[in-house]
Amino acid sequence: MRERFARFMYGRNGFDDLNRFLSYLALIILIVSFFTLRFLWYIALALLIFTYFRAFSRDLYRRRRENEAYVRLKYKVINIFTGRARNHARNKGYKIFKCPTCKQKIRVPKHKGRIEISCPKCRTKFIRVS
Repeated sequence: MRERFARFMYGRNGFDDLNRFLSYLALIILIVSFFTLRFLWYIALALLIFTYFRAFSRDLYRRRRENEAYVRLKYKVINIFTGRARNHARNKGYKIFKCPTCKQKIRVPKHKGRIEISCPKCRTKFIRVS
């Protein structure tokens, strides 16, 4: 039986990242549809049908392009959140000021009291409390 299935799946797309995401999304929507809106069941069913259509499709080029677009979008979204966390950790001991003239962001150590800041871009000097 395993050999028959392997022969059947030869040259087909199978389950890639996009298919896994779509099946999990369909499962979540299906669970939500039991408790709230009934029309969500049809959306979950359509997602499952589309997932299996992609899995059994022989148009590998098109399925691969769809999956690559999904992976690119996924990593853009992930990088937004990890970038914010990284910036927060990096700027933990610093205070950020904007130059009143050119609006350049300047990072100054915290708890230094009243200090004179010199803008590296336009050389304007201004006083702030850090």
